[in-house]
Amino acid sequence: MAEYRNPKPTVDCIIELPGERIVLIRRKNPPVGWALPGGFVDEGEALHTAAAREALEETGLTVKLLEQFFTYSDPKRDPRQHTISTVYLATAEGEPKGADDAAEARTFPLDALPQDLCFDHGTILSDYRTYKRTGQRRKL
Repeated sequence: MAEYRNPKPTVDCIIELPGERIVLIRRKNPPVGWALPGGFVDEGEALHTAAAREALEETGLTVKLLEQFFTYSDPKRDPRQHTISTVYLATAEGEPKGADDAAEARTFPLDALPQDLCFDHGTILSDYRTYKRTGQRRKL
């Protein structure tokens, strides 16, 4: 009998700081590059709790979650395995410091993001720029 394999739930957080800057982390582990703070949801953990926990662990920032932005589920979004990410919009104060599995955490203006973004985070951030400019969200 074949083993049934489910996609893994994950969360990502678009953290906006004053001055229209967002927080990205440089990953320590493959796939390497810049990414939104986030990670896997623990068993028994609510999505919003996981988003706040991952943000704190990777950036040292205590975030105020504002809302769910969108859920990204392309089976190819993570080269390691099929994941489904619920993305949250958040704000925070202070300057991020990379920790846990983040080699570094920095802020970037939305119009000057690094090119080497991991996963589908380029798509997520493009959707976010559109949302900030027009108020329109990605259509299903």
